[in-house]
Amino acid sequence: MRQSEILLNILHDDYDSDHDEFEQAGDDHVYTSVETPLRDDAFDVSDEEKISTISYHFREIMQTLGLDLTDDSLKGTPYRVAKMYVKEIFSGLDPANKPDIALFDNKYKYGQMLVEKDITLFSNCEHHFVPIYGKAHVAYISSGKVIGLSKLNRIVQYFSKRPQVQERLTMQIGLELQRILGTRDVAVVIDAKHMCVSSRGIKDNSSATVTCFYDGQFKEDETKNEFLQYIK
Repeated sequence: MRQSEILLNILHDDYDSDHDEFEQAGDDHVYTSVETPLRDDAFDVSDEEKISTISYHFREIMQTLGLDLTDDSLKGTPYRVAKMYVKEIFSGLDPANKPDIALFDNKYKYGQMLVEKDITLFSNCEHHFVPIYGKAHVAYISSGKVIGLSKLNRIVQYFSKRPQVQERLTMQIGLELQRILGTRDVAVVIDAKHMCVSSRGIKDNSSATVTCFYDGQFKEDETKNEFLQYIK
């Protein structure tokens, strides 16, 4: 038996022994850290090189599935998918794409909560790379600074454009708002559907997942309930 065949058999054996564990981890919605798991060398390669590499490997996936890549409808798909991954749906992995946030003095002394609700959210499940979609609702109470309303949407979008689990996404948005605004008084609620639940596995199209982040004054029942009334 050739060395390449021996190596392939070893890889298949490893896969057979591990795939049940991998499947269980995905269905159990495991996440390991508030930080997105990234290698130290994640940005040593340019976007163009990433697109080229992903395009090559996605072509291999399509060929393995038996698709005819000489067909006019399919031959450009590997490049389109690669460009979409790097430049669009996973662009939030790159800190260079983090939105620039300008703060303004709260000159009008507005001391109540500010709520931005029904922010459209699109992300992708890191276990199966299929969409998560729904709404995000964020609120804060100013400690002396305010943020442009559209920037709240951009922060949500930035952290959404990664392979994600909803719990981590909720935490990342909340912690980033606290860091930018210099206040603990932040709340985040995400209500979303997961295609890994509705289109595969249990195939439940009616369920949704709700996650939340409350800190500072939003841990107090009166403030929390006021916020929930606004987004209901």
